[in-house]
Amino acid sequence: MKKNILRKNLFNINTSNNLNTNIDLIKTTNINILLNRVKLDQKKIFRKKILFVSLLASMIGCVLIFISI
Repeated sequence: MKKNILRKNLFNINTSNNLNTNIDLIKTTNINILLNRVKLDQKKIFRKKILFVSLLASMIGCVLIFISI
């Protein structure tokens, strides 16, 4: 009787450990991919800022030209 109970417990422990390792493998991500994504996001934000500033400067220039006429 006792041997059967021990075998069941050992079997249950092994399956739970295997599940934990499978979950850990799924959650891993390559750090280079994350860093490249951050660089690309920063470039996009910088380009948007440059576009906004240039549009704002051209609008102010057009308004000043219109007022001076």
